[in-house]
Amino acid sequence: MPEVYLSRVGFEKLRKELEELKKEKVRLSEEIGEAASQGDLKENFGYHAAKARQADTLRRIAELEQKLLSARLFDELKIPNGEIRIGTKVILEELPGKESQEWAIVGAEEADAGEGKISVHAPLAQGLLGHKVGEKVTIQLPRGPLTVKVVKIERI
Repeated sequence: MPEVYLSRVGFEKLRKELEELKKEKVRLSEEIGEAASQGDLKENFGYHAAKARQADTLRRIAELEQKLLSARLFDELKIPNGEIRIGTKVILEELPGKESQEWAIVGAEEADAGEGKISVHAPLAQGLLGHKVGEKVTIQLPRGPLTVKVVKIERI
């Protein structure tokens, strides 16, 4: 599995989710045992529903374990100061003279545009990587070109 880039907060969030899922796995095993003891499994909806939830839970546990094993934390990376990279927050001014935007460049696992976090793989982030404060950048986005000025860069 490729490396997963996470902030320390994102790493802890996934670790806590994994803990909860492991508790859920135990609870589902008990639920399956109880449903199985109620007789014929062919028409036992409770049994089949619990087995399906267990399969989903086991799949997510395996996925999270892999992500956590291959995780690289931003704060452990050597991110050059003053340059847009994963693990930085940027303030951009749309040109000419339009409103400002603030974005955190994060790994795909933590991306949430509603919270101002975009994946390092997103077209906007790809167009910004490596740029510095004061630079004007034209980025080709799916909706057309966007020209911005980099106003501020800080580490997350």
